Amino acid sequence: METTTIPTPVPETKTFEQLWAIVQETITIQKETARRMEETDRQMKETARRMEETDRQMKETDRQMKETDRQMKETDRQMKETDRRMKETDRQIGSLGNRFGEMVEHMVLPNLIAKFKELGFVFTKATSGRVIEDLNRKHLAEVDIVLEDGDKTMIVEVKSKPGVEDIKEHIKRMEKIRINSGTIEKNHKYLGAVAGIVFAKNVKEYAFKNGFYVVVPSGESFQIHVPEEPYSVKEW
Repeated sequence: METTTIPTPVPETKTFEQLWAIVQETITIQKETARRMEETDRQMKETARRMEETDRQMKETDRQMKETDRQMKETDRQMKETDRRMKETDRQIGSLGNRFGEMVEHMVLPNLIAKFKELGFVFTKATSGRVIEDLNRKHLAEVDIVLEDGDKTMIVEVKSKPGVEDIKEHIKRMEKIRINSGTIEKNHKYLGAVAGIVFAKNVKEYAFKNGFYVVVPSGESFQIHVPEEPYSVKEW
C-alpha cells in the first residue's frame, strides 16, 4: 500500500523591516489603548465629580426647601399672632368704646376749649350729645361735641377708632348743618374736627384732606393736630 506524505508548511521568513514594523505598530496600539484608558478614566472621574456636585446641589436644594418651609411656617405663625393681637386690640378698643362717652364728657370736653384756645379760638360754650335742628325743629344731626362763640361753631365727631367712612359721614353732617342750620349771619363759620383713640395713618390723612382738625390722645391728655400743606382747614 502506497503511503502519502503531507508536506510540512515552511514558516514564512520575515525580514527585519517587517518585524520592526510589527513592533512599531504594536507600540502604537498600546499607546493608543493607554490614551483611551486614561481618557475613559478622566471621563469617569469627571462623571463622578459631576454626580457629587449634583448630589451636593440636591442636598443644598433640599436644605433650602426645608428652610423655606420653616420660614413659611414661622411667617404663618407670626401672621396668626399678629391677627390675634389685632383682634385683642380691637376687643380692648371696643371695651373702651363702651365707655368712650364717659371719657368724652369727663376728660375731652372740659379741656377742649383750652386746647383750641392755644390755636387762636375763643369758644365760650361747649356741649356734648347735642341734637341740631333747623328752624322748623326738624332733626338735622346728632353731634358728639359742639363748641361755640359769636361767629364760629366747631362740630366734633368722636369715635374710638375712626374710619374713612366715619370721615365721609362727618362731611355729610357738616354740609347738612351748614345748609339747614338757621344761622342767618352770612359770616358765621362752621368748622369740623374728628377725635379718636386710635387713628390709622390713612384715616388721619383723609381727615386732613377734607379740612378737619384731628384730636388724638397724648399722655394723660390729648393733642389737636391741624391740617398742614398741601391740606388746609375747611370752613363750611
